[in-house]
Amino acid sequence: MGCKCNNPNMEQNTELKPEIISINRNETDISKIQEEYTQKYSEYPEQMVSLINKIRQNPKEYADVIEDSIKNIIIEDNDKTTENPKFIYKHKVKVALTRGEPAFREAADALRIMTSLPPLIFKEEICIPLPDNMEDFKDSNYLKKKVKELLSKNEKINLFFKEMVKIPEVSALLMIVDDNLKKNSGKKRNAILNKDYKYIGISYGFIGKTFISYFSFSK
Repeated sequence: MGCKCNNPNMEQNTELKPEIISINRNETDISKIQEEYTQKYSEYPEQMVSLINKIRQNPKEYADVIEDSIKNIIIEDNDKTTENPKFIYKHKVKVALTRGEPAFREAADALRIMTSLPPLIFKEEICIPLPDNMEDFKDSNYLKKKVKELLSKNEKINLFFKEMVKIPEVSALLMIVDDNLKKNSGKKRNAILNKDYKYIGISYGFIGKTFISYFSFSK
């Protein structure tokens, strides 16, 4: 999973880039597909805020959830005999991992030494607008441009990132584990569990059958 911090020349703002996941694309009747999927996952923002706040308020309890989830890590069949196997988290969706079990155990250990944090407050004003077409979806600068537009309206955003896992409990888990390359590992977890952040914004939608969500945080 590639996660890279980037300063987009905005005051104390940071972008965290998303993990690589398995995506099923289907361009047939795209508008109907988007409508059906958006309705199906209409409670995603509320569920994510609830899950994140439960983790913030009971980090030690969530450490047990992380360890229990290790059983869902698999190695792709064609990589079991290689020196560098590909780890997959498989539970309702398939998501590529970088290190697998060690990252899960490290995250659990980190949460066990944490104290309770106050819940984040959902703030609609810092929700980042989503792309409505594949061209914008693939544009690496789209997210930064939208954040700049919000900043121009005097909205404060300290950190933001993209997520592409549509199952809330899996999305929350993998953001907390944050199994990325060594130099980026744990940065999403640190954002979600940052004691200085007070507000969270979450927007979500579909480009065809491809899920996308934007997370933003501010003090």
